[in-house]
Amino acid sequence: MEGTITTEVFNREKAEATVKALRESFRSGKTKTYEWRASQLEGIAKLIKEKESDITEALKSDLAKPEMETYLHEISLAKSACLFALKNLKKWMKPEKVPASITTFPSSARIVSEPLGVILVISAWNYPFLLSIEPVIGAIVAGNTVVLKPSEIAPATSELFAKFLPEYVDSSCVKVVEGGVPETTALLEQKWDKIFYTGNGKVARIVMAAAAKHLTPVSLELGGKSPVLVDSDVNLKVAVKRIAVGKWGSNNGQACVAPDYIITTKSFAPQLVESLKITLERFYGKDPLESADLSRIVNLNHFKRLTDFLDDEKVSDKIVYGGQRNEKQLKISPTVLLDVPLDSLIMKDEIFGPLLPIVTVDKLEDSYEFINSVAANPLAAYIFTKNKKHEEEFINNVPAGGILVNDTILHLANPHLPFGGVGESGIGAYHGKFSFDAFSHKKAILSRGFSGEAKARYPPYTTGKQKILRGLINGSIVALFLALIGFPRD
Repeated sequence: MEGTITTEVFNREKAEATVKALRESFRSGKTKTYEWRASQLEGIAKLIKEKESDITEALKSDLAKPEMETYLHEISLAKSACLFALKNLKKWMKPEKVPASITTFPSSARIVSEPLGVILVISAWNYPFLLSIEPVIGAIVAGNTVVLKPSEIAPATSELFAKFLPEYVDSSCVKVVEGGVPETTALLEQKWDKIFYTGNGKVARIVMAAAAKHLTPVSLELGGKSPVLVDSDVNLKVAVKRIAVGKWGSNNGQACVAPDYIITTKSFAPQLVESLKITLERFYGKDPLESADLSRIVNLNHFKRLTDFLDDEKVSDKIVYGGQRNEKQLKISPTVLLDVPLDSLIMKDEIFGPLLPIVTVDKLEDSYEFINSVAANPLAAYIFTKNKKHEEEFINNVPAGGILVNDTILHLANPHLPFGGVGESGIGAYHGKFSFDAFSHKKAILSRGFSGEAKARYPPYTTGKQKILRGLINGSIVALFLALIGFPRD
């Protein structure tokens, strides 16, 4: 297939040829038209509809992801992103009229959204369908050509893209490159007009270093230790269900916005723990390792990384629920830990798995400094409270990529909100119109006719002209009038 590049032959020369071909397609101008963009979005929507069972099977193979999660978190969100873009594409493409200023009178001003050119999307393994296709949708809707590099850690989904995407989109403008580090390295050696990377901070630094050689702009969607602050005034039954589904109902904790740890008061912690135990048993049964509703850990390396957290002598006696594991099945049960030491391994790195530590404080106000000291700028931060004062304090004191009050993870489903990190949790944002903007250059246009000449702007510069120009800059209507009629004449 024209849009598929096999890993056996993909090297630096192939990467260079791929970029060259995409640049030629972009320069032809066809991707800039509304018709081309709309037809590609329609093709992707058709792919999602016709290949839903294939997508479900691929995610089951890669992550043992429950069918319900696959539909809710990947298929439905990808379909919604596509249809939302189709609905709003004409509006987004229209030039945006903006006010002109007195210093440029008479004139008109507008902003034109211009495609950047040739885009590289490097996606992640934890939501391998959604996190691949949604940035591609953004690149297409903005009028670009694009290479998708799916994650090799989710090989079934990667193969699905390579096999089917060229059948539904223009393969001269949208290509899939499979492979691992060598293929990604070959791609990063090329000059792109933008790189969109989803993953971890370590690889993000490699991506930024490669991009810097060509002054290529980047969007980085990373992660972090997303905190959950739980007040004692909440509806505990509802709050715990929402925390649990956000943690364990999201790839068994393998999600960049999954709750990483809870903070609550010492006095309220026992009630919270007891409610978590009841809820988790209701969700996943007495033997959660046998539950069909829990994803497995993606591979043995991540499994051992998570069990190292549990086997740390500082936390091994802090487990209050769960802790079971099965290496052969790559499964770890939902696990709750109470009062873990702040210098333990589990509190130093993003967990990205089914382990949920609870940290206790004397009063909620003590939480803000702690959150910012553990891992500043998380991708998401959550608070459960009925207290508006606590809510506002949390919003004002926690510099997260996004904040959700009285729930978890749902904010990313609103296409009118930007989704992205800040600092260690990422650069840039996307979703909805923000995806269109992420892959566009905002070109400033100022238009003037040949009337309305202000003689004061031209040499020779006299004292009188300087007064008029100062008046113009300060917004003086009198100065504008004098400039237009040619005063002063000296």
